Order: sequence, then structure tokens, then C-alpha cells
Amino acid sequence: MPRRSASHTLLLLLALLGTSGKALDIRMVRGPGMTYTVASIKPGSDHLRLHWLNPTTDAPYGTFAELRERLRKEGRTLLFATNSGIYAPGPKPLGLHIEGGRTLVALNNARSGGNFALLPNGVFWLSGRRAGVTETQAYRRLALKPDFATQSGPLLVQGGTIHPEFRASGTSFKVRSGVGVCQDGQVRFVISAGPVNFYSFAVFFRDTLRCPDALYLDGSISAYATPGTNTQLMEFAGIWSVSR
Repeated sequence: MPRRSASHTLLLLLALLGTSGKALDIRMVRGPGMTYTVASIKPGSDHLRLHWLNPTTDAPYGTFAELRERLRKEGRTLLFATNSGIYAPGPKPLGLHIEGGRTLVALNNARSGGNFALLPNGVFWLSGRRAGVTETQAYRRLALKPDFATQSGPLLVQGGTIHPEFRASGTSFKVRSGVGVCQDGQVRFVISAGPVNFYSFAVFFRDTLRCPDALYLDGSISAYATPGTNTQLMEFAGIWSVSR
């Protein structure tokens, strides 16, 4: 992978952070030691939605291609799609899943069992023009009623602080995806181009993208689609989409 100068990386970052008044923006951004695909989305302006069950078949969409076809029949064009949070066999979301204000899977308070339960974990939610990443128990106490929400874990960054279990020396390297709500109010979905550890992934959200709150979505199976790209290799439960 070619190295980019610090000035080139800075220009990319400034361009990325300057999209707050625009619609969906997708680009490659270089962070320390890794390149990431970053999709910047403006809540309330971009048509961001979460999907699990195809209303025609009542079965999970599973693939970006199936969701793309469903949207086409509704007269919509898929501009961007990526996986939501960690899921269980079915496939079924392992944690909270809300679509169109309807709770299809309840909040999961598990305290053990893999990355999902590496506390603190949290919920990414969307309500009109507002979006947030909120720690699970804080979300429960706030009694929010979002239009769309997914629960996963661990939280990468909470209030500007990296998850207490993460270490720069961490030896678990995987392709990773996550979502952050950033200082400019934009939602940013991120997929690493190669294996990274949790610490480096969290630092990218906090320091490069300036997202004080960010949530891990999933690992090696993570993928995204645009009109000209589809990196999916395995089925998903929840899929986030932006369409027009």
C-alpha cells in the first residue's frame, strides 16, 4: 500500500470534515498505519435507514444485492450500504434492533459473551435529524424512542475516552467496522481496508474523524456497497442503507 505524506492525509481530512453541509460523501481516508473507507452522512438530509426482514418474504435480506433490488422496486436507488451490529444465528440481530419506530429485537443486557458484552457496549440510534451513540444502560434510562437503532459492542469511544480495555499493544488484528457521531453532527460509518486492533480503530474515530462517541459494529465479515462496489462475502442480519 503506498504511503501518503502527512500533508496529503491532512488535505483528505479537511475535505472530509468540510462535508457537513452536503449529502452522502464516501472516500478513503488514511489514518496511522491503515486506510479506511469512510461514509459521512447528514442525519435528516440523507435517507439513512436500517433493514432486517424483507416485508415480501418475512425473511432476512442477508445481502446488499437483495436489499438493492427491493429498493429498486420501491423506486429508490441504493447509494451506500453496510452491516449493522453483531448478530446471532437466523441471522438475527444479537441486540436492540429498531426499524421505523418498531422494536423488532429488544435491548440485550448480556454481561458476558464475546465482543458484544465487552462493557461498556452501546446503541447507535437515529431520530429525525438527531443521531447518537449511547452506552446501553444510559440508553435504557433515557427511554429514547428513535426511528432506527442498532445495539452492538464494545463502545470504541465514549465522551472522547477510548474503551478502558483497549491497549495500543493489543494483538487481535481484524478488519473492523464501526459508526461514530462526530463533532460536526455527521454520522460516519467506517470500514478498515485491512486488519487493525481495537485501540487503533478507536483512535482513528477520536483523533482523525473527531468523533467523541463511536461504536464497534462487527469484525472480519464487515463490508460495504456503493453503486459500483460490493465487498460482501457473508450474509448479514441488519443492514444500514442510504438511498435516494
